[in-house]
Amino acid sequence: MGTRVSYRLHDAVADITMDDGKVNVLSLAMLTELDAALDRAAADRAVVVLTGRDGVFSAGFDLPVLRAGGPEAAQMLRAGFDLAARLLAFPTPVLVACPGHAVAMGAFLVLSGDYRIGASGPYKITANEVAIGITMPLAAVEICRQRLTPAAFNRAVVIADVFAPEDALMAGFLDRVVPAAELTDAAAAVAAQLSGLDLGAHAATKLRARRQAGIALREAIDADDAAYRAQLAAQSAR
Repeated sequence: MGTRVSYRLHDAVADITMDDGKVNVLSLAMLTELDAALDRAAADRAVVVLTGRDGVFSAGFDLPVLRAGGPEAAQMLRAGFDLAARLLAFPTPVLVACPGHAVAMGAFLVLSGDYRIGASGPYKITANEVAIGITMPLAAVEICRQRLTPAAFNRAVVIADVFAPEDALMAGFLDRVVPAAELTDAAAAVAAQLSGLDLGAHAATKLRARRQAGIALREAIDADDAAYRAQLAAQSAR
């Protein structure tokens, strides 16, 4: 697909792998490649297995770009949350195989899969916005709200708690945790099971089940985008 995202189709399953050689930062370039890979998976009517490189799913948005602000940051933020919304409504099943750390937007993408398998190990899954001085975006709040348990939702969003894979399972970030060496095989087995679903019924039911969450997320994305661009306009006017 590109330099950061690879695409492999086999037996009606599309393996989409992020690997930037580092921590899979969700830069605008990475997000663009992911979107293109999903276009291809939709055209192939394939079950999606979204994963990262050994030890890391994604460390989230490109923080230097985010800190710098400006139109590029606004575009990156919008693209990241649009991608999460797309995953939540994707017409075929989406399996996330989380091989390690998932931070901030990386964790929000994990929360947007239909089934999430994590690797056990010394890894952290966390929405660290509050810990690094960022008010949690409305869209991020809605993504967390639709999947986490009430207690974990507050821990994750309000105090930026850090979850090990086994704790992330109890919190609702993950559906299953396996030894790291077994992640690929476990994901392949679940993907094969998911490929047996009636795709039309799956897509229609997914939209019904997530209708309210989808509406809330889209409204939140638009509100975040408008607020951020208004802030940029105010700064430019000074």
